[in-house]
Amino acid sequence: MTTEIVQLCPLIPALEEELAQRFTVHRLFEVSDRAAFLAEKGGAIRGVVTGGHIGLPADIGAALPKLEIVAINGVGFDKVDLAEAKRRGFRVSNTPDVLTADVADLALGLILAQARRLPQADQYVRTRQWLKGDMGLSTRVAGRRCGIFGFGRIGQAIARRLEGFDAHISYTARNRRDVAYDYYDSIEALAANCDVLIIAAAATAETRHIVSAEVLNALGPQGVLVNVARGSLVDEKALIEALSNGVIAGAALDVFEDEPRVPEALFAFETVTLAPHIGSGTHQTRRAMADLVLANLDAHFAGRELPTPVA
Repeated sequence: MTTEIVQLCPLIPALEEELAQRFTVHRLFEVSDRAAFLAEKGGAIRGVVTGGHIGLPADIGAALPKLEIVAINGVGFDKVDLAEAKRRGFRVSNTPDVLTADVADLALGLILAQARRLPQADQYVRTRQWLKGDMGLSTRVAGRRCGIFGFGRIGQAIARRLEGFDAHISYTARNRRDVAYDYYDSIEALAANCDVLIIAAAATAETRHIVSAEVLNALGPQGVLVNVARGSLVDEKALIEALSNGVIAGAALDVFEDEPRVPEALFAFETVTLAPHIGSGTHQTRRAMADLVLANLDAHFAGRELPTPVA
């Protein structure tokens, strides 16, 4: 009998096909009565495949007494209780590195789209408004002061791309890095010294709502917030208030606190560019992520070290 695992969200077809070849897969996201299913089948489940935006909800984890591994199809692991994983002895893996380039690319795309009003320009042409006259001016990207909060793999990749725009780059991280960029020891100081504040840090208890009203005030009326990290890092109520009152100039967001539910108040701002959490959403990266999910599951059930364990 094959090993039984539970899948918590849809995955790319290629990954779903390969999981089905290796395991007996229960697609929990398609089950109407989740509690009844877990009561009946939970005792046989040895693995969970999930997304970083879902992690392992506490009620599901509690219903899986034989759980051995949680394989995250994504880099974020903030929605898995690592202390509980350690206590119970199940392993957790994610898919780092393979999505770094795509998320960094998207950060640059959001900066350009928001500053040069690319979504509005597209609609201006499609709705034939151009026939009535020019659209109007936008904001230059080259030479702007760009501050990056979180200077891991993704933050550094964003910085390298910004160099091509002659940006003045600064950053905030737990530790100062050996780079030729300005370092600030707090996000408030970083925000006060940049035009574009880019959020690229991990979601933790310490970083929840770290982009607060005070940070947005420091960013100022010419400043723009860009978030390609996790929605929980931004106090969305404070952001909406800041946009409404002209405290900041605009925002470009790929992530939100309660995805896929986005605060409708954000839809009203022409200075806000929105994307549906597509940072890793390319064919190439999703395939590479799928390969890592499979590699971690294969390694675990073969008794080997995981390729990409979460510490």
